[in-house]
Amino acid sequence: MSPIDWAKRPLQKYAEFNGRASRPELWWFVLLTVVASVVAMILDSLIGTDKMVGPYGLFTLLLLAATLVPSLAVQTRRLHDTDRSGLWLVGFYIPYFIYLYLVVGAMKAVEDIQATGEVPTNGGSMVMMGLVGLVVLVVAVILIIFFVKRGTTGDNRYGPDPYAGGAAA
Repeated sequence: MSPIDWAKRPLQKYAEFNGRASRPELWWFVLLTVVASVVAMILDSLIGTDKMVGPYGLFTLLLLAATLVPSLAVQTRRLHDTDRSGLWLVGFYIPYFIYLYLVVGAMKAVEDIQATGEVPTNGGSMVMMGLVGLVVLVVAVILIIFFVKRGTTGDNRYGPDPYAGGAAA
């Protein structure tokens, strides 16, 4: 398969969480979404729609919404290839969304400081943001190790080996 075929495969298997995904399927899709994100951010900057919702602009949000389900599905299938449950993703995404919520709150606090000139005395939210950010970082490193690691050879409890050829590949 060509790299473009690998990158399109998660979009073709839009919401398929069962089975296994090989390393090229995940990593070519990641490259596709990174390139598309850069293009979306540039468009947001040119049109002036950047930072509509926290750090995200209109086109970036649309891209995130369009690729959320296939991203989760291919990540889940990649974890299945290493004989791990897709629930590992919960340990990353829940702290990640809490972190984003805290970042948006911090951005609002900075705007309030700039508007009023008063500095709030409560630093607890910054400590919480740092701790949650650390959890996100640690789990992200663990997931990247799982995603890079070769999958189990032969069939496992999640399906046939994607490298075995035939219909499974």
